[in-house]
Amino acid sequence: MISAEFFCDELERHGFGLASGVPCSYFGGPISLLSRTRGRYVAAANEGGALTTAAGAALAGERAYVMVQNSGLGNLVNPLTSLVMTYKIPVLTFVSLRGWPDPAGDEPQHAVMGPTTAPYLDLLGLPHWTLRADADETRFRTILDSATAAIDEGHAPFVLVEKYAVGSAAPAPGEARERADADRMDSADAIRLVTKLVGAAPVVATTGYTGRELFGVEDRPANFYMQGSMGHVSSLALGIALKRPDRPVIALDGDGAALMHLGALSVIGAQAPANLVHVVLDNGIHESTGGQDTTSGTTALEHVAAAAGYADARRCASPERLQSAVASALSSPGPHMIVVPTRPRNGPMPPRATNTHPPEAMRDRFASAMRGPASEGD
Repeated sequence: MISAEFFCDELERHGFGLASGVPCSYFGGPISLLSRTRGRYVAAANEGGALTTAAGAALAGERAYVMVQNSGLGNLVNPLTSLVMTYKIPVLTFVSLRGWPDPAGDEPQHAVMGPTTAPYLDLLGLPHWTLRADADETRFRTILDSATAAIDEGHAPFVLVEKYAVGSAAPAPGEARERADADRMDSADAIRLVTKLVGAAPVVATTGYTGRELFGVEDRPANFYMQGSMGHVSSLALGIALKRPDRPVIALDGDGAALMHLGALSVIGAQAPANLVHVVLDNGIHESTGGQDTTSGTTALEHVAAAAGYADARRCASPERLQSAVASALSSPGPHMIVVPTRPRNGPMPPRATNTHPPEAMRDRFASAMRGPASEGD
């Protein structure tokens, strides 16, 4: 393992002045260090945006690099192949190796990408090196020397990063984040209130801690716990809502996930499903990857939803307001957006639903629940 400090310093020594990315716990240390100095790190909404931001910096004369998780590699492929590779823009990409070397040792959503990350880069003809967990500083320098030489030759090199290859960063003095927790709810309480009010209605939950909390509050066939596919839960709920207009459909989202594919709000507004209730738990951070900030602090998601065509969009910071908003959403045409400011989670998390329900079994029981008639509780 190399230290986060050495990782950042060595990249700077090789002429890389800007980084961008989407949080992954494998890169928690470097992201924490870089974020302490304004202008060194851009927290992108998605992986394609991270690569394109780095490409823009490179066009402006600054070498740049990207840090992303391999599960989001698909979001990066379009600007990689049509921009960075086509124009030979000098960008270096670091990709964490989730689901590798043994897919069974990670969560189900990483089983496909883990073994295929390196072969996919081979298919694209991209040079790549692997930074292993036992790598030392000399090995990292050697990799960077090779990668920068590849950049100078017009290639778009990748470094694949194993778990524990890069260390964490010690907190800086005064780095603790202060929040007005009095104006926020506990996310589990918000989920508990919503599920109680919606009765037997289908609930689809975004990846990460939100799905785990829903599983812990109440596990039932009409719950769908979406592992991976970050940013797509509202689109999944849209498809369900359009095909089952006889029942309300609830999407439990997170601020980081909603921001990742913000264009989905425009599609929902255009389709105008009267039965869709989109609940966003907004704690301002990517919590399951290390607590890196999202940009929800400067983006009022309820205003974006209203501008995108949602019939109703509101922010509810108390149980009373949340209860009123859900009741209104269930009794009036939507789509509805309900943003709930929440506190960072603390204490033990419920287990992942996939530990109990394998993905195919979860699919089958949810599909069976959707084929049945809407119950009186909907």
